[in-house]
Amino acid sequence: MKSIHISLLSLLSFSLLLPVLSGPLSDTYTPTDSILLDCGSSADGTDADHRKWAADDSSKFRPSGNSTTAPAAFQDPSLLSPVPYMTARIFTSESTYKFAVSDKDHHWIRLHFYPSTYNSLNPEDAYFSVTASGGITLLHNFSAHVTAQALTQAYIVKEFSIPPSSDGALSLTFAPSTEHPNSYAFVNGIEIISMPDVYVEPATLVGFSDSTVDVGESALEVMYRLNVGGQYIPASNDSGLSRTWYDDSPYIYGAGFGISFAAEKKVQIKYPSDDSKYIAPIDVYRTARSMGPDNAVNKNYNLTWVFQVDGNFTYVVRLHFCEIQLDKVNQRVFDIFVNNQTATAAADVLAWTSEKGVPTYKDYAVAVAGGAGDKQLWVALHPSVESQPEYYDSILNGLEIFKLSNAGNLAGPNPEPSPLSMAQREQDREFQKDSLSKSSMIGGAAGGAAAIGLLAAFCFVVYRHKKRIDGGGSAGGSGWLPLYGNSHTSTISGKSCASSHLSTMAAGLCRHFSFAEIKQGTKNFDESLVIGVGGFGKVYKGVIDGGMKVAIKRSNPSSEQGVNEFQTEIEMLSKLRHKHLVSLIGYCEDDGEMILVYDYMAHGTLREHLYKSNKPPLSWKQRLEICIGSARGLHYLHTGAKYPIIHRDVKTTNILLDEKWVAKVSDFGLSKTGPMMNQTHVSTVVKGSFGYLDPEYFRRQQLTDKSDVYSFGVVLFEVLCARPALNPSLPRDQVSLADWALHCKKKGFLEDIIDPVLKGKIDPECLKKFADTAEKCLSDQGVDRPTMGDVLWNLEFALQLQEHNEEGKPMSTGIVVDSNSVTSGGSFDGRNPNESIGGRSGASDDSDGLTDSVVFSQLINPTGR
Repeated sequence: MKSIHISLLSLLSFSLLLPVLSGPLSDTYTPTDSILLDCGSSADGTDADHRKWAADDSSKFRPSGNSTTAPAAFQDPSLLSPVPYMTARIFTSESTYKFAVSDKDHHWIRLHFYPSTYNSLNPEDAYFSVTASGGITLLHNFSAHVTAQALTQAYIVKEFSIPPSSDGALSLTFAPSTEHPNSYAFVNGIEIISMPDVYVEPATLVGFSDSTVDVGESALEVMYRLNVGGQYIPASNDSGLSRTWYDDSPYIYGAGFGISFAAEKKVQIKYPSDDSKYIAPIDVYRTARSMGPDNAVNKNYNLTWVFQVDGNFTYVVRLHFCEIQLDKVNQRVFDIFVNNQTATAAADVLAWTSEKGVPTYKDYAVAVAGGAGDKQLWVALHPSVESQPEYYDSILNGLEIFKLSNAGNLAGPNPEPSPLSMAQREQDREFQKDSLSKSSMIGGAAGGAAAIGLLAAFCFVVYRHKKRIDGGGSAGGSGWLPLYGNSHTSTISGKSCASSHLSTMAAGLCRHFSFAEIKQGTKNFDESLVIGVGGFGKVYKGVIDGGMKVAIKRSNPSSEQGVNEFQTEIEMLSKLRHKHLVSLIGYCEDDGEMILVYDYMAHGTLREHLYKSNKPPLSWKQRLEICIGSARGLHYLHTGAKYPIIHRDVKTTNILLDEKWVAKVSDFGLSKTGPMMNQTHVSTVVKGSFGYLDPEYFRRQQLTDKSDVYSFGVVLFEVLCARPALNPSLPRDQVSLADWALHCKKKGFLEDIIDPVLKGKIDPECLKKFADTAEKCLSDQGVDRPTMGDVLWNLEFALQLQEHNEEGKPMSTGIVVDSNSVTSGGSFDGRNPNESIGGRSGASDDSDGLTDSVVFSQLINPTGR
C-alpha cells in the first residue's frame, strides 16, 4: 500500500503538470517499430504517459541465456510510474534480447535503469556491458549505481540512435563485467522505436572549413537535448518520436543568462518542408533565449553554455533557430563558437530562412581529446560587430549534443561520483521508507493555511527521524556533504568529529583554529557575547588576531547533532567566494568540538529589521537593495559555481547584513548540488523551513533551483508586508503569508497589507513590478517560476523605478512599463514580444534612457571576493 500511495501521488503531480507543458503539436510521426519492454515483469503495464509496455517474462522478447526477474525492494518517490522501473531482468551471464525490426529505419534505443536492491543483490556490484547489433558497444563496465549517485538521480535513461540493420534484426547483449567480482547485469526497461531520417546533412567540422562529418551512418548517443529559453517538454509532446527536451538554464555559464521569451500568438511556426517537421517539436521553436535589450552590455559578453562530455570522441552539436521577433535581414547578426573556435561568422537566421517563424538548424562537429581532467564542450554566441546589425544580439531556440561512435564504441567511463555520499543517500532512503507514508498524505496541503495542524504532525515525524538519523542541525536538520566520499563520522573522546572527512581542498582553503584560540576569542564562551541560538548551537561575537570581529557558531558539545551540517558548511563555503555570500574564515574540531568562524555581520539578520524587534524600520530603498543583494548571492549559487548549488533554506533569518547593510546569504547546512548533465531535478528527502517550502518539492521530493526561487518569493512578501511567513495566531486564511499575499494581490488590495511604515513611500510602478516578481516566484509549478537571474533583473528594474520617482524624473523617457514586460535601452524598435517568466522584452522607440547607467551590470560581472 505504501508504494501504491506514493506512485499515485507522483502520477497526480505529473498529470497536473501536463496542461502547463502542453502545446500545439505538428503532425505526429507513426513509427514502423515501437517496442516498449517492461523487463522482469510478468504482466503488461502502462506508464505515466499512458504508453503501454509489454512484459518480457512471458513474451516473444524474453532474452536468451541465464536470467531471473525480481521486483525492486523500494520505490523512490521521484519515479513517475512503477512501469518500467519497479521490476528488473537480472543477468548473471551473457544474455541477448533479439527484436525483428525494419531494415530501412534508424532506431532509438532507450535503456532504463533503476539501481535498487533486487533479490538481495547489492546494487554496487552491478557492473556490465551492453552491445548492440553489428558489434556496437553502447556501455562498457557501466555502473548504474555510480552514475545515479553522480547525477543525484534515482533512475538513469541511456539513449542511442542506431543505423538500419541489413538483416532486419536488432539485438542487445547484456554481459556482467569481468573486471569486478560478483558482477551482474540488469535492465528495467527497453525502448526500440524507429525514427525518421533526421540526420540527412553532414556536419561541418569546426576548425576545418572544407571538412564535414557524416552523421547519418554513425551510431550516436544522445548526450543533451535542450529547449533553449523554454520549458521542459515531455516525451508525449514530441510528435510521436518520444524525445524529452530539458530546460537549458543549468548549463548557462556564469551570470550572462540573457533573457528568454516566447513567440506572440500571431506568429505561426511554419516548417520549410514535410521532412523537417520531425527535426524538433514546434514547442522548441516557439521559445528562445537572446542576450537582452542593452546593446552596450551585449557587445561585452558571450551567451555561453558549458557541457561535461567524455574524451576521445567526436561530438555533433545541433543548434535550432527560429526568428520569432524580427522580420528583416541584418537586424540580428551574430557569431557562433564551438569549443572556442568559430563555427559560423555573421549568422543571420532571417537570411537563412527568408521568413519569420520558419525553423532551421545547423550541425557542427568537434573532436574532444582524451587525457586527464574534466572534458567540457562550450557553445557560445556573440553579436557580430563587424556586420553592424540593427541590434547587437543573438538568438537560440534549441540545442542537442550527440556523441559519435568511435570504431563501433559509444561507451565512456562512469562519471565521477557526485558530492552526494553513499552513506547519506542510504540514510535518506531509510528516512523515506519510514516516513513517506505519513508525510505524503499532507503533501498537497504544503504552504496552505488549512494545513497547519497537519504540518505540525509532519514536523513531529521529521523531528523524530532526524533525531534517529542525522541529529538535526539548524533550521531544520542536517545538511548534505558536497564532496563525495566516506561520510561516516568518527569519534574522539566519545564525541562527534567530522574533520577526517573534509576534503583536502576544503581544509586547505579555510583556516583551522585551535580550541584555545576559540576560547580566548569568546572569553571562554561568555554568555554575554551570545548573539544568536539555533538548532546547531549558540553563536558568539568574538575577536581573533588581536581585534578582528567574527561570529563563532559552536555546536552543543554534549551532543552529536549537526555533523552533516558542519561538514556541508565547510565544504561549500571553503570553495565559494562572493560579495553576497557570508564568508567562512575557518573551523575548529579539536577535542570533538564542531565550531565555525565567520565574518561578523554587524546588523544581524534581515528578519530582525522587519518585525518583532525595537530596531528602526528599513526604508523601502534599503529593502530593495537587500533583496537585490540576496538575489545576486542566490543567482551566483545557481549559475556561477562549477555545479549548480541549491540553498534549500532561503529565509529572512538566513540573510545577514554587514556594517554597510550589504546582504549576504548564510547557513549552507542544507545545501545540495543541483541537477547535472541532462537531468531536471535532484531526488531527495524534503528539508527546509515551513512557510518557505516549495509545494512542488514537498509533493514530489524533486528539488530544483526553482525551489529556492519559491522560498525567495516568500522573502519578498515578508520584506513588503513585515510579517512572518507563518503566523498561526491570525485567522485561518491569513496564516500563510504566501497564500494571503497572493489572495490580496489577486483581489486588488495588496496595498492594504504592506508594512504601514511604507505606506505612500513606494512608487506605484515599483510596487507593481516588485509584487509581480514575488507572485511569479510563488507559482505552484516550478516551470512557471522565473530563474534567479530573471528575479534579479526585475528587482534591479524596480529599484530604478523607485530611484527615478525619488529624484523626480519622469519614467516615460527611458523606460516603458506594461503589464507583461520591462525594458531598457537598445531593445527592439516598436515591438513588445511575449517574453519569459522573468518579464523582459523589447521596448519602444525612445527606450535608451538607461543604457549608460549600466543598470544590470552585476548580471554580467558579478562581484566576487
